[in-house]
Amino acid sequence: MTQWSDSQTKDVSDDITEQSNALPAKYFIEDDVFEMEKEKVFGQYWMYAGHANSIKDPGQFFTRTIGDRQLIIVRDHDGNVTAFDNVCAHRGSKMVEDTPMTDPAETSRIRCPYHLWTYDLEGKLQSTPKSFEEASLNPDLEDEDVQEFDCETNGLNDVHVDTIGPFIFVNLSDDPMPLAEQAGVMKDRLEALPLEEYEHATRIVSEVECNWKVFASNYSECDHCQANHQDWIKGISLNESELEVNDYHWVLHYTHEADVDDEVRIHDEREAQFHYLWPNFTVNMYGTADGYGTYIIDPIDTDRFQLIADYYFRDSELTEDEREFVRTSRQLQEEDFELVERQWDGLKTGALAQAQLGPNEHTVHRFHQLAQEAYNS
Repeated sequence: MTQWSDSQTKDVSDDITEQSNALPAKYFIEDDVFEMEKEKVFGQYWMYAGHANSIKDPGQFFTRTIGDRQLIIVRDHDGNVTAFDNVCAHRGSKMVEDTPMTDPAETSRIRCPYHLWTYDLEGKLQSTPKSFEEASLNPDLEDEDVQEFDCETNGLNDVHVDTIGPFIFVNLSDDPMPLAEQAGVMKDRLEALPLEEYEHATRIVSEVECNWKVFASNYSECDHCQANHQDWIKGISLNESELEVNDYHWVLHYTHEADVDDEVRIHDEREAQFHYLWPNFTVNMYGTADGYGTYIIDPIDTDRFQLIADYYFRDSELTEDEREFVRTSRQLQEEDFELVERQWDGLKTGALAQAQLGPNEHTVHRFHQLAQEAYNS
């Protein structure tokens, strides 16, 4: 049970230079907030679905669950990527089984196993069984009076799809803002890089016991790095790093103390870049390896999320150096898991009504502002 009342908290401050109010703690720990987020956060903003390289050929597809909705992400016969709710237009049956991006399936059509309604890869109703064309079991209806199911109006429910380079995004709202508006400068920066030339090498999925926003806040700052990532910071010039904040996107620019050979970096700048796109997607452009990583902070419920980490290199078969790089990345994740679970243990007690943010936590402040704006919309 919480130990405070709403009268003890204020809205997230407009300007961190004047006040530093964080998002009130109730928005992290109350179950009805997570239910609200399904609509107002994950149902309104562009969400990362997966990598286009996993469905290179027509008919290849994977599924992605966002909130309570499971989607089919498929490449159609014209080579376009489309997305539909995994729900048959007949009586709402789930049609295809869970299919991760890392193990896509392939089909020439989408067929519901319940009553065999069949759709093409553009979601249009293609055919129904003979039992839907005649009334042999209904004595009150003649065959010629059976309704004809319109292929357009009885098609699958599609959702908006857009891309940044090979990254596929979906939006569940009826009238979303353009992806380019949400991504801002991140779109141009990433599309200037040859990201599509890299192959998926490995995926690590971790379930963590804390609210997803606790971990997202941790991933938005590096004030904790000096004390908690001792091995990593040995090669980083933290004093020369920069936290850049945009409307829905922020990025940590940091450099390595030792010069890095141009041949082991995907980009020309002598820095690594850790991009965060609201609400729960990050891209890590490495400074010491020829590759990049994507991370989804995927909520399960109020108290748990899973971190889906995907690694991309020039070849899908990892070299020993690349395996060591992934192991180092994994170590950083595990160090962060310990930190956020410790914070979550404290937040759940109800002893803190509202946190105060430091001057270098302006990216966390922006994250909290966006959450509050979504809740109030």
